[in-house]
Amino acid sequence: MIMQGMSQIREAYFISFRGEINQKNMEERENEMKQKKTGISAEKQEQWILQGKYVILAVLVGICVGIVDTIFGRGLLAISDFREQYYRYLLPILPVAGLAIGWMYQRFSSLSLKGMTLVFEVGQKKREEIPLALVPLVMIGTWITHLFGGSAGREGVAVQIGATLSHETGRRLHIKETKPVMLITGMAAGFGGLFQTPLAAVFFAMEVIVAGYVEYDALLPALIASYTASTTSHLLGLEKFSVDVQEIWKIGDVKNAGILVIFGLAFGLAGRCFSVLLQKTKKLAGDKISNPLVRIGCLAIPLAVILLALHGARYSGLGTNLITASFTGDTIYRYDWILKLLLTIATLAIGFQGGEVTPLFSIGASLGVVLGSVFGISPVICASLGYAAVFGSATNTVIAPILIGLEVFGSQNAIPLVVVCLLAYMVNGNHSIYGAQVKALCSFEEK
Repeated sequence: MIMQGMSQIREAYFISFRGEINQKNMEERENEMKQKKTGISAEKQEQWILQGKYVILAVLVGICVGIVDTIFGRGLLAISDFREQYYRYLLPILPVAGLAIGWMYQRFSSLSLKGMTLVFEVGQKKREEIPLALVPLVMIGTWITHLFGGSAGREGVAVQIGATLSHETGRRLHIKETKPVMLITGMAAGFGGLFQTPLAAVFFAMEVIVAGYVEYDALLPALIASYTASTTSHLLGLEKFSVDVQEIWKIGDVKNAGILVIFGLAFGLAGRCFSVLLQKTKKLAGDKISNPLVRIGCLAIPLAVILLALHGARYSGLGTNLITASFTGDTIYRYDWILKLLLTIATLAIGFQGGEVTPLFSIGASLGVVLGSVFGISPVICASLGYAAVFGSATNTVIAPILIGLEVFGSQNAIPLVVVCLLAYMVNGNHSIYGAQVKALCSFEEK
């Protein structure tokens, strides 16, 4: 009886096994039949379907992010105009504003304080999602920072907004992706919608997460999202900054070529200085005063005093005043760039919200004017080169700054632009304003 039972079990198992094999064979044959009919493998079909989903979502993300960028950007411009009129009354309140920002994050989402680090962690597959609370918190926090005179930018906010909305959309719709395509798509939309430099936005998003590696699978959806966001924000009235630079840098003689090399090295060192000091100052402030409320409340007092005392709050806000002065021939002091650099670092290191890119533009442009006056080169050309190259050095990117220079200033000085951006990238020492950025390993390097 026992042997008979074992025999029956064995027979049933083999019947089941044969059934599974037959089922698998049938599926394989069906896939082969489909491939013969269409000439396309099932794997290829799935990839094409996924790309189609990316394209549709890219359009939707671009529109949504473009609208949010417009609300954020126009609100920030209105706040900046108001602060410039009443800075004497607003700057003394900066410490209280800092406490309000700190309380807001602790109350609703302390994790969102990590900001861009969250975006990088998701892109590097170290984290599954970004809290949606980050979007309103970073917008309101940045508005408060600028209203009361902190020296900070805006691009980080736009990138975080775009990345959060895009990634969350893909996650909720159960888009199965092995690479951070949706995240990069959102980052490109955020940057492109705010600055209206869609090509630069695409390559910035693709370059910045992992230095030395470009995720080309994200190229098409990122392009669509970036151009859609840029067009949307433009139609809604958000202005684009651009300067038509007509002067041409003559690089035909040895002297001008040598000067160009000096400029590239100077811009690269300025960007490197900014990124290194920012990371070290953040760490130092966090180590010395671990409580974020105490840190921002106490350290904002001397910061407010300094900002108020220096040239009527000249170094508060985005730094667009320095950018405008650089291209219109208004006064640029030789120390403008270094003071803007130090005060932006101080603002961000103690816990105020905002980005780094627009201040980097102002640092680069004003430094370019200073160098131009020393070497007798057109200040407009020098400002445009510094605008792009310092940004590239500080973010540890090389394609994005070249493209942003072309999109903002035109192609008349394309060769000098490429040269200074490459040199700035080479001397930055692989440092970045984004502490979570990682370096890609070459195939011949040990992992």
